[in-house]
Amino acid sequence: MSAPTVYDVADRAGVSIATVSRVYRSPGSVRSETRDRVLKAARALGYVPSGSARGLASRSTGVLGLCFPDYADPDAEDSPANGDEEMLYSDEIIRGMERAARRRGYALLIAASLAGGPENLVAEVAGRVDGFAVLARTVPTESLEVISRRLPVVMLAGPREIDHLDHIEVANHDGQRELTRHLIGDHGYRRLAFVGGEAVSPDAEARFRGFRQACEEAGVEVPGQPDVRAEMTQAEGRRAAHALLDRPGEPPRAILFANDQMAVGALHALEERGTRVPDDIAVTGFDGIPLGRLVRPALTTVRQPMRRLGEEAVELLVQRLAAPKREPVSLVLPVTVMRRASCGCPDPQL
Repeated sequence: MSAPTVYDVADRAGVSIATVSRVYRSPGSVRSETRDRVLKAARALGYVPSGSARGLASRSTGVLGLCFPDYADPDAEDSPANGDEEMLYSDEIIRGMERAARRRGYALLIAASLAGGPENLVAEVAGRVDGFAVLARTVPTESLEVISRRLPVVMLAGPREIDHLDHIEVANHDGQRELTRHLIGDHGYRRLAFVGGEAVSPDAEARFRGFRQACEEAGVEVPGQPDVRAEMTQAEGRRAAHALLDRPGEPPRAILFANDQMAVGALHALEERGTRVPDDIAVTGFDGIPLGRLVRPALTTVRQPMRRLGEEAVELLVQRLAAPKREPVSLVLPVTVMRRASCGCPDPQL
């Protein structure tokens, strides 16, 4: 019988993979009820976090790493959904990377940036892996420059900040532009509001630029900055929706959120306010997490290939390990607009 994995614990406890990781790395950052549920599941399964890579003297560890910024979303953790339905953005990337690593004969070390700061994260991971993938905004560019001199590093998402590193991103700008064109051209919505992430989020900023371009092309008035900025969680999506409804003047006819988690939170807030979606206000997201199919109305979104991001990261790391001097690769993965009921389209699931 194979040893239990982090996926088994997450499934049994009804939480995300990232939540299991936080329980072991920084238990104080997880709600006590959720933490107890995870630990109980781990004990029942006989799960023990792997520390086998620590202190290896050989040059090759047989381990690849993934470093990502971990934003706790308690609303998502306490969702009644379970299994694949609860997979969020980072979980999907982890799943794709883990499967590809296993096919290639590697283990995967998952490291979320929590207490201790990004420098400690790099120091811990770099000595335990043969190479690692890093999501944008996780590790300072200066630290990556230093570590990439002796280890392969692949940058995931965001702009290509270091030319000599392999890099993968998705078509954030183009996807948001096409979704906005759909709202304007197919539905006739012209009072649009955009809820962005924090200004330091390169993906969210690229999505806002795509939104702006589509609006300008159609002669729709558009501000120079998102109408609301928020952390990209369900709780912040609720807050943003309330803020937009409380503004003076006529409310927007459609609200575009920079990710699905915020959009799901907004759907709850609009329901609380008695606002009908999409009859009164249309709502859209970005990412294509499974939860977007389950909410009602089902969420119109831009689906990005999150698992493929993880898979491609592994392939680039393995290729780089085999040929350290080859030219750096930069990939842009395509996205797909998913038209569902929250924007006024017929729900394809019905």
